[in-house]
Parts: sequence; C-alpha cells; structure tokens
Amino acid sequence: MKKTILTLICLISAAMTFAQKNGSKEILYVGTYTQKGEGIYVYEFDRKDLSYKELQVLTNKNSPSFLEFHPNRKYLYSANEGNNTVSSYAIDAASGKLKSLNAMPSLGKGPCHVSVDPKGRFLYISNYGSGQLGVYLLNKDGSIGAAADSIQDKGGPSQKPHMHSVIPSSDGRYIYASDLGIDRIMVYSVHPETGKLTPAAVPYAEVKSGDGPRHFAIHPNGNFGYSACELASVVNSFQIVKNSGALVPMERVSMLPSDFTGKSYAADIHFSPDGKFLYASNRGDESLAVYAVDAATGKLTVAGHVSTHGKHPRNFLVDQKGEFVIVTNRDNDNAVFFTRNAADGKLTYSGKEISIPTPVCVKQLFLD
Repeated sequence: MKKTILTLICLISAAMTFAQKNGSKEILYVGTYTQKGEGIYVYEFDRKDLSYKELQVLTNKNSPSFLEFHPNRKYLYSANEGNNTVSSYAIDAASGKLKSLNAMPSLGKGPCHVSVDPKGRFLYISNYGSGQLGVYLLNKDGSIGAAADSIQDKGGPSQKPHMHSVIPSSDGRYIYASDLGIDRIMVYSVHPETGKLTPAAVPYAEVKSGDGPRHFAIHPNGNFGYSACELASVVNSFQIVKNSGALVPMERVSMLPSDFTGKSYAADIHFSPDGKFLYASNRGDESLAVYAVDAATGKLTVAGHVSTHGKHPRNFLVDQKGEFVIVTNRDNDNAVFFTRNAADGKLTYSGKEISIPTPVCVKQLFLD
C-alpha cells in the first residue's frame, strides 16, 4: 500500500513539474514614445481571461518605439528614436524582466524599426529620418557588436528617402527593405558571415508613385510578400521567386472600407499563424483591415474591418496561438485586446485594455 501511495505521489509530482514546464508563462513587452512614457513596459499575461500585471518598467527616455526578439528569445532589441541609437537587453528566463546590455548608434537618423536575422547573426535598423539601412553583427551574449554595413538610399528632386522597415526571408539569405520615400522595396542578398549587403539580381520592386511602402509581411509558405503602403492605404502583393528573392507584382488592394472618405494612413501588417488571414492597421479610419488569403495564388479577399477602439493604431500583435490580437493605439494611450475567430478571421472587441502612455509596439514571449 505504501509503495502504491509513493508511486502515486511521484506520478503527481512529475505531472505537476511537466505542467509547470509546459504551462509557458506569457510575457508582453510594449515599446513607447517617451514624451509621456518611461520606456519599455513589461507585463505578465494570462490568456484565460486576458488579464495582466505589470512586472517592470525599464526606463529608457529615448523613445524605444519598435522592439524585436533574437530568434533564441533570450534577448530583445529596441530602436530608440529619441537619440538615434539601438539597444539590446537580456531577458530573464524565469521572470521575463529585462536587463540592459548595450547601445550603439543607429548608423542614421530617426530609427523606427529593428529586425533580426533568423539565425541570430545580424541586427537590421531602418532609419526613417535619413533613409539609411544599418547592419550590426550580434555577439553571442546578445549584445550588439561591430557595424557590418550601412546603405544610404537616394531620393529624387521631390522625394527624400525614408527607410521604414527591413524584413528578412525565413532562411536569412535576403532582406526586403521598404523605403516609403522612393516607393521601392529594396531586395538585398546577405553575406552569411559578414552581414554585408549586395543588391539582389532583381534589386527592387517599385510600387505606384505615392503609395509609400511602410511594412512588409511574408506569407508563412514563403511564396508571397505583402506591403502595407502608408500614403495610399493599400496592400501591394508580390510573388517571391525563391532562388533569387525577386518580387513579382501581383495585385493592389485597398485597406479602407468602401464608404470611407477621410484621410487615413496605413501602419502595420501581419499574418495569422496558419497564413489563412492577413491583418493591416489604418490610422485615420482607426481600424484593422481583415483579408482572407488564398495560399495557392496569394490573392486577397476583403473579409471586413474592425474598429481599433482607439486613435492612431500603430504596430499590433497576432497571438502565436491565433486566439487574440492586441493593437497599440498611440493617441489613446491604450493597448486593446480582441478575441479572434480562427475559422473566419474576424475580431471581436474583448473590453480588455492596458493603459500605457503612447504605446507603439507590442511583442509576445512564452517562457518555459
């Protein structure tokens, strides 16, 4: 009998340990503009009831607006628009709290976006103000190492370059650099050891003059790319040629409701985890556009629009499990939670919000 009881205790203990290891504590990181805020806000999140508690406010008064993880999820990086730098942070594996590692110049002015090579080798920086693309090597401890490259886009008589985002291909061989000012998505080959960039065989895709490509999303199957164009509030879609990285134009679809008549500007764009739906944010209409995606052809079908329950929605997050979406509304100082229907892609306002000064970016991390 004692042996049976001991065996049961051991089994229960093992099950509890397994559950704890696989329960995956969830952490949210929110980047802000610091005219009102303090820096990066860190929350523990409970998806059962969309509740949260503040864990940390990491002080960085230089507007750490856009955030991105290292692929090993042990480090976080921020673009600091206030002083033209980028910063690295170590993530505590138990709590999710941040510890500053180092900061480096952004290699340009007005850094508004950072991204990380899928293999963790390089950090890419988009400098909106000066139109420069910066590349740094990443050290093994997650800190930012030596500069690897810097490319200055050239504008025209009426167009200044405004580099807005860099998105790597899933294998890291190519990057797609969206320059809003010159209406081009530049395509570069990446040297796997040095991080040096060279124009790809087809060095750019050009959109309609005045569209203003801002953010770019690659379908999970890697066959198609989609550009949220700020100035015209449209999504331009492209077929991706795998062996060259080239972008072949496909279609141009409005992001706005058919009856909208005001001014609106596109912001961000993301896929659902299964690639069946694409979401894009509108500043002015204050909405998320929802598209159904044909994975075979890449074609988009408008599935609806949902109010963001706030003004000037910037970056937003589609939950890795596909159950909810979080939108940062800069001018209403809130991050708003929407539940998501995986079958039709539609979003429903949950009534849950986080009050945060001037939020512009939100990222999600699961801790083992």
